[in-house]
Amino acid sequence: MANEIKMNDEHAKPAKKGGIFETRMEVRDYECDIEGIVNNANYLHYLEHTRHLFLKQCGLSFAEMHRKGIDAVVARMTLQYKVPLRCDDEFISRLSIKKEGVRYVFNQDIIRACDNKISLRAKVELVCLIDGKLGRSEEYDAAFNDYFEE
Repeated sequence: MANEIKMNDEHAKPAKKGGIFETRMEVRDYECDIEGIVNNANYLHYLEHTRHLFLKQCGLSFAEMHRKGIDAVVARMTLQYKVPLRCDDEFISRLSIKKEGVRYVFNQDIIRACDNKISLRAKVELVCLIDGKLGRSEEYDAAFNDYFEE
C-alpha cells in the first residue's frame, strides 16, 4: 500500500491495529513562494493539521489535553521533499503511528492528488510532557491503541 492512494471525501478511521488516517486538503495561493511552489515551511503546517485532525478522530482535543497538563510535543522531525505542490493542487495527507518507548512515531506522507506522487515523506517523533516533565500518557495510549502499527 506504499504508493496506492485510497481517496476519501472525509477523514477515515482505519481498521484495527496498524491503520492509516488520511485527509484531503488544497494548497492556498498565499502558501506559495515566488517560484510558484509551496514554501517548505507550509508542509509542517499540513503535517501538524493532519495530526490534530487525527487526534479529533481518536476522540481527543489537543486543547483539552493541554488544560489537563498533558502536552504532546515534537521532539524530532525528518523530512524528505520529493515533488513540489503548486497553487490549487489538491493533496492527501496520510499518517500511520507506532509507539517506541515514550515516543509516538508518526510516519506521514503528503501525496499530490492529480498523479498520486509523493510530495513529502516525514517521520515525526512526539513525546508527552505531563505537567512539564517527560512522561507517559494513558489517555494518548488508549486513544491511539487501534492505530498503532505492530
